[in-house]
Amino acid sequence: MQSFFTGDRHPKARTVRLLDEGGLQSWLASAPESLRRWVTETGFRARPGTLALLPGDAGNLDGALLGVGATGGGLRDTASAADRLPPGVYRLAAEGLSSADLCALGWALGQYRFSRYLSESPNGESVLLWPEAADRTEVLQAGEADRFVRDLVNTPAADMGPAELEAAARGLAEEFGASVDVVLGDDLLSRGFPAIHAVGRASTTAPRLIDLAWGDRGRPAVTLVGKGVCFDTGGLDIKPASAMRHMKKDMGGAAHVLGLARMIMASGLPVRLRVLAPAVENSIAGNAYRPGDILSTRKGLTVEIGNTDAEGRMVLCDALALADEESPELIINMATLTGAARVALGPELPALYCDDDETARRLVEVCAAEEDPVWHMPLWQPYADGLSSPIADMNHINSGPPMAGSIYAALYLKRFVEKAAAFVHLDLYAWNPKARPGRPEGAECQSVRGLFRYLQMRYGAG
Repeated sequence: MQSFFTGDRHPKARTVRLLDEGGLQSWLASAPESLRRWVTETGFRARPGTLALLPGDAGNLDGALLGVGATGGGLRDTASAADRLPPGVYRLAAEGLSSADLCALGWALGQYRFSRYLSESPNGESVLLWPEAADRTEVLQAGEADRFVRDLVNTPAADMGPAELEAAARGLAEEFGASVDVVLGDDLLSRGFPAIHAVGRASTTAPRLIDLAWGDRGRPAVTLVGKGVCFDTGGLDIKPASAMRHMKKDMGGAAHVLGLARMIMASGLPVRLRVLAPAVENSIAGNAYRPGDILSTRKGLTVEIGNTDAEGRMVLCDALALADEESPELIINMATLTGAARVALGPELPALYCDDDETARRLVEVCAAEEDPVWHMPLWQPYADGLSSPIADMNHINSGPPMAGSIYAALYLKRFVEKAAAFVHLDLYAWNPKARPGRPEGAECQSVRGLFRYLQMRYGAG
């Protein structure tokens, strides 16, 4: 992250001027005739995200114009510029940036590339002079968390199975002085996590529950829970090939809570943090769990399995039950859980479920301000009857028509949280299905910055 920035002065820095359509007209009025003609004839109109490269007198690149909205530029504007500018050193110029932090962060995020398996490194990086008002520490912490999440999600399952996810959590714990306890394999049964064991037992890599703890016990308890299904075949209800292609990303919830934990610990936020990540592979073998099986859970509820491809909520229910036993002030659950959320909201908007309306309202506001949006969805209790089973305490999927799937999943998870003061569940996609300026195809980090800012506002600085 540090390599994307340099100090306050640099003799060869080129200026990237952020302009809305009105600002462009003012700039043109005072620009040299040659530049006015160049900008006009190339058709640049300063629409958000558009970029015009400006030639110098010697035919060199002298700078650029970046179109922004009326608010003065933000994360996605500078991300799209960094993605397209030639390697070099740049400075931002604007009448007033809407957020110097977001502009600087966008610069770094726009240059993200997953290069672990490439024999040749991507083209050189563009370097930005730090905007004067930017909080350098916060920008670097956010950028490092974002890249940490993306790298985990982008890594193929052969190199990011349950053991490797555990190693990532242990590395994070070592970096920030946290502790880690891991419940492994058949110990899941003796220690009260039968649902996690059932989903992961068919894999050649043992299932596990990763339990990271950090912070003083006297502080407010915040527990993060993340789905760590490192590959999802669908189990015996096997997915078609097209739906299985990107299932390396099904541990995206675990990656996201680890990324959020990184920001919390790096900032010294005064909370008692706990991170729970059930890490499994949903594989196919003779001992795989079956449609129609009835599984026990940590909470004591029995669950009829309606479909083995709804495995995420099964591993999460044991972890959520454990989290709830401590009666924390806040539980945040993150998971790449349902296709239904994507049908409703598409890949860019995580679905937010919360049992406290004021918490939900603040989260929506804060995430929007951070350009890290979420969309509040209803925990619609009248639908809860759809999770009934004639032979078990409940089913884990709706037994009726295939509607409101994301709501049913959230209602199922909520059954395992009773003591926490507030419960937040985010149904993520964690993936860019196609490349866009500043957003390469592949893993995407969603809601982590917004959640951290909310926690920072709620609990104060360390």
